[in-house]
Amino acid sequence: MPADEGRLYKIGEVCKLADVQPYVLRYWETEFPALAPNKSGGGQRLYSQREIDTILRIKQLLYAEGFTIAGAKKKLEEGGGEVPVPNAKSEKPKKDLSKALNDVRKELKAILQMLSE
Repeated sequence: MPADEGRLYKIGEVCKLADVQPYVLRYWETEFPALAPNKSGGGQRLYSQREIDTILRIKQLLYAEGFTIAGAKKKLEEGGGEVPVPNAKSEKPKKDLSKALNDVRKELKAILQMLSE
């Protein structure tokens, strides 16, 4: 279990981690039941690591995968909300990444050669 598992994060810290504005997090809290941060005595929202993981998954669904709020909500409710964790034993992603990087390197060299002519 990571040392930060029990740590609680303030809304400003979560906004920096997730790269979203506070009003976005507050809106998501109204739309996604999984987001229910505790509040301190002064009313400050305090997010657990589990909630931060959920926030990052919501952001991925909405911004990267193009889901609507309703679609992202349904995906999370279906159990598709878990952030995929790569298998440490799998070498295939590393090989795919290495191949892609080598392809980019070859293309950049070709462009550089064209520019130097």
